[in-house]
Amino acid sequence: MSERSDLLSDRQRATLRTAIDRIVPQPEGRAPVNALALLLAKIADDGSDGHRHHQLPGLRACYERGLDAIEEEAKARHGTSFHLLDGSQADLLLSAIERGDVCSNAWGDLPPAIFWGWRLLPDIVSSYYAHPSAWSAMGFGGPASPRGYVRIEGDRRDPWEAVEADDGTLIPAARQNKHVG
Repeated sequence: MSERSDLLSDRQRATLRTAIDRIVPQPEGRAPVNALALLLAKIADDGSDGHRHHQLPGLRACYERGLDAIEEEAKARHGTSFHLLDGSQADLLLSAIERGDVCSNAWGDLPPAIFWGWRLLPDIVSSYYAHPSAWSAMGFGGPASPRGYVRIEGDRRDPWEAVEADDGTLIPAARQNKHVG
C-alpha cells in the first residue's frame, strides 16, 4: 500500500510519520511496516470506529488539528519542526502531550491528552499491528483461515506453527510435528 499524498499537508504527514517512528519500532530483519500508509487510508475514509470521545472532532479534522498542534508545540518548545527533533526531544514532547502538559495555543479546544489516548496512540498501534510483518515479528503466524486450525488440543501445534527450542531458537514446525503426520 502506498502513502496517499492527497491527504494532509506535507508537514502534517511528516509530523505523523515521526510520531509513528517514535511510537512503534520497525521489526528487525523483516519487511518494514508502512503504518503511515495504513493510517492515511483510515483518515481518507473519514469514518468512525463506532465511538468517538465527545471532545474530539471527526477523524480527519481531528488529525489535521492535532498534527498542526504537535508541530506548533515543537516550535514553541524547541524552535523547530517536530520531524526535525532528535529522538529524545520527540519522546519528551509526546510524553508531555500524553499528560496534557502543553504550552502552545494551537491546541485550542482540542484536549491533547484525549487526542493522544483516544486517537493518535490507538490508531498508530492498530495500523502498525494490522500488518503481517508486525505479526511475524511477534511470532503470530496470522489468522487460521482459510485452512483452519487442525490440532486444537492442548500442547499441540499445527504443521505451519513453529516451536521454540530450549536455547530460544525456532524449530521448524514440520520437524516438531513429524510424528503426528
